[in-house]
Amino acid sequence: MIPLSSEHLSSQQVLIANNFMEKTKSKLFVISAPSGTGKTTIIKSSKLLLPELTLSISHTTRLPRKGEKESVDYFFVSKEEFKKMIDNQEFIEWAEVHGNFYGTSKKHIDSSVNNGKIVVLDIDVQGAMQIKKLQDRQAVFIFFNPPSIEELARRLESRGTETEESLKKRINNAKNELAFKDQYDYIITNDDLEKAVKEFLETIKKEIDG
Repeated sequence: MIPLSSEHLSSQQVLIANNFMEKTKSKLFVISAPSGTGKTTIIKSSKLLLPELTLSISHTTRLPRKGEKESVDYFFVSKEEFKKMIDNQEFIEWAEVHGNFYGTSKKHIDSSVNNGKIVVLDIDVQGAMQIKKLQDRQAVFIFFNPPSIEELARRLESRGTETEESLKKRINNAKNELAFKDQYDYIITNDDLEKAVKEFLETIKKEIDG
């Protein structure tokens, strides 16, 4: 096995990942966070160190956006197909958001886990609570926490993509999501990216080692 390295990553992070890769076992990690917390960046940075991390791909009925690819970003299906999958109980969780359906396929999750992947399921709190109720799913629940609501608002504003109305909506949604954080197994506060990545990798290692 070739050791991982990157000029953008600390030697401690690389050591954690290299030691961990020697004894990787499959597992499902359910991740949630308010928009603007840095969840996507943490996951992408962790995947550089740990290629076994596999981001689960959801099914959706919405149309593909520019640059999105089938079976890479989403599995794009019609509403009729999606409702048939609901009737056949093919989802471990699903929700309707702004008139479109989103769901996580049991088959996709099981296939990834059975192939020895460490599956990261990036979903909102609503979906995570659905999975938490399932008795046949051994999952680890991780919540990425912003340092504060004020810092979260600053990060969202710095994107330059939010209107005053949309920013207010995202902050209200964040407050609602934060009310559920204590129902997760782990809470990782992203006040420093490198520290958050390190804590995420250490959490995965702890759970895999059992």
